[in-house]
Amino acid sequence: MPLWCAVAAGGFRRYATYTTATAAGVFTNTVFGFVIAYTYIALWEERPGLGGYDQAQALTFVWVSQALLATSGLMGGGFHEELQQRVRTGDIAVDLYRPADLQLWWLFTDLGRAAFQLLGRGVVPLAVGALAFELALPGDPVRWLLFLLSVLLGAVVSFAIRYLLGLAAFWLLDGSGVNLIATVVAIFFSGMLLPLSVFPGAFGEFVRLLPWAAMLQVPLDVLMGTQGAGGAGLVRALGFQLAWALTLLGLGRLAQSAATRKVVVQGG
Repeated sequence: MPLWCAVAAGGFRRYATYTTATAAGVFTNTVFGFVIAYTYIALWEERPGLGGYDQAQALTFVWVSQALLATSGLMGGGFHEELQQRVRTGDIAVDLYRPADLQLWWLFTDLGRAAFQLLGRGVVPLAVGALAFELALPGDPVRWLLFLLSVLLGAVVSFAIRYLLGLAAFWLLDGSGVNLIATVVAIFFSGMLLPLSVFPGAFGEFVRLLPWAAMLQVPLDVLMGTQGAGGAGLVRALGFQLAWALTLLGLGRLAQSAATRKVVVQGG
């Protein structure tokens, strides 16, 4: 465990050095928060109670989403592109010779990144949104702790998806196309554009079962208490995230085994 804590701390420190990029990200998230917030206000004035949210909850969704965008890696970038590059150059061979598991190494590196992004790019936009609008933020500290647990599980699900994208380079060599598709899918199915509860009927039920819902929609549901009735709904929400995290990590383990056993490293 000390090794993985050190790896996570290294990931945190690495992103903490990019102060200019962090400041630009905070500014961008804040500006887009205002743009989307006023769009939501107009939409909810026309359709009160849309998706089961009142206007304060809808605005909370906007600003917490902006706080979690970088944390959950919804907009692309991140370790999987670096992993793909290391496969192309053959540097992945060095990673495989390390006396540490490849998947766990990247997992804890990415969790360190996510922790920094939550603090560095998440707190300020949310604080600005709370000052500018009436938000439905809970006052119960236990609810915030459960929210942070949900954010952690969502970050693991995000990692697991992006790890599969990184491993795809063993077969595709150039992952730019699949990265672009994955970003579009993540933006649409995570709830970043609109809460998934807005989507009607069977389609709405379907998108809430996909792993991308665990990255953004579920943490918002946990925070605002819209995940279902009582403690059972909370258990279902967190269990949903945990199930997807374990499933996708397992798929990543199988893909890693297949890639390192059968695929020749390009450039190595």
